[in-house]
Order: sequence, then structure tokens, then C-alpha cells
Amino acid sequence: MVMDAVVRTSWTSANLGRRFLSCPQKGSKCRFLGWIDPLMCARSMLIIPGLLGNINNANYEVARLKMCLFASWLLFVVVWVLFI
Repeated sequence: MVMDAVVRTSWTSANLGRRFLSCPQKGSKCRFLGWIDPLMCARSMLIIPGLLGNINNANYEVARLKMCLFASWLLFVVVWVLFI
């Protein structure tokens, strides 16, 4: 049976964001077939992890602000119900 290779993205520090061809079956012995993208320059390899960290920090901050907004509205409703 012939299966087409799938395109995956590497998230290791050595090949961050680099696409490669892989076997479509999970857990297969033929995990890696070949690179699609060329190697990145050294500067990109230094900058991209920092950018990804900034995105993760921003997502955490948004979630924290949503929780604070929810808590403030909940407090408002409780106070409003108790005093009206």
C-alpha cells in the first residue's frame, strides 16, 4: 500500500519552524523523510524562540485579564443582588 508523505513542522531548537516530509502514520519507524525548507540563518535561530516566548507570554496575559474581568463582573453582580 502506497501512502503520501505529510508535511510537518519541527519545533526543536535546532530546526525551529522548519518543515519536513514525514510518514503519515503516527508511531511509524519512518518518522523523517526529508527537509522542505533550507536551514535558517543563525540570527533567525536566535530571534524566533524569543518571539515565540513573547507570544506565549501575551496569551497568558490575555487569559489573566479575562479572568480579572470575569471576577470583577461577578463581584458587581453579587453586590448588586445583595444591596438591591
